[in-house]
Amino acid sequence: MAPAARLIALAGPTASGKSALAMRIARARPAEIVSCDSLQVYRGLDVGSAKPSAAERGEVPHHLIDVVDPDQDFSAADYGRVARQSIAAIAARGCIPIVAGGTGLYLRALLHGLFEGPARDEPLRARLERIAERHGDARLHRILARVDPETAARVDERDRVRVIRALEVFRATGRPIGEHHRHGAGALAGFEWRVFVLDPGREALRPAVFRRTAGMMEAGLVEETRRLLDLYPGARSLNAIGYRQAAAVVRGELPVAHAQRDIVTSTMRYAKRQRTWFRHQETATWFADADEAFLAAERWLDGGQ
Repeated sequence: MAPAARLIALAGPTASGKSALAMRIARARPAEIVSCDSLQVYRGLDVGSAKPSAAERGEVPHHLIDVVDPDQDFSAADYGRVARQSIAAIAARGCIPIVAGGTGLYLRALLHGLFEGPARDEPLRARLERIAERHGDARLHRILARVDPETAARVDERDRVRVIRALEVFRATGRPIGEHHRHGAGALAGFEWRVFVLDPGREALRPAVFRRTAGMMEAGLVEETRRLLDLYPGARSLNAIGYRQAAAVVRGELPVAHAQRDIVTSTMRYAKRQRTWFRHQETATWFADADEAFLAAERWLDGGQ
């Protein structure tokens, strides 16, 4: 029997250097990169999602970027299905799939599959929506924290869709949604994989987040958001960190300097949730240093352990 193809996943918090590491590995051997980012799947969300440049995409093929329009739904299950097709095609071309990104649920969908979950409970959803409208999203998040503290720790309180789904699953099954996800629904077949988490630590990450945010502002994040709001008013994807603050600038609700500070603060909070997710969800090797991660990835891809 032929040995299984090897796949490497590079995970970790936002701005930790995953994309640069993926490019470095791809330049060293025949490889293609599969984005694992819940914003990069949307067309037009370019600056705020830190998509690879046209030059980088021309040098190394990238997949799972610009898949759907900003007002279309694209679930983790959708990602898992399309990403599995992509990596199979990459391996068939004799190349190594490098999965890179910080969306933990997408990575879980790819490697382990996702449970289908209970059907929507529309009366419960309506009640939870009323609570959120009357008392704010923070109230729903506190309810979730009482019954499922692990999920509450990694889901932003403004992410009403995911908070409501987690409460719905707990109500229907009596078990936290994260527990269901850990059991998966069919592991990825035909590949041997390793997950490397790149995390330079909070003190090193904050200045990187600051530089990245400043660069996005200089590259036209507010202007990009203005165009997207005109084309896709009400698109949920524009509630993401960066676009949410830029939209407030467009509406005249927030000065640019305040928006930039809030993006940095929100991104650091998100990074904390990403660390929590990867510690609980994946058996992974952690690296603070990108050079060490690169050498370890090279050894493993060459057949080492």
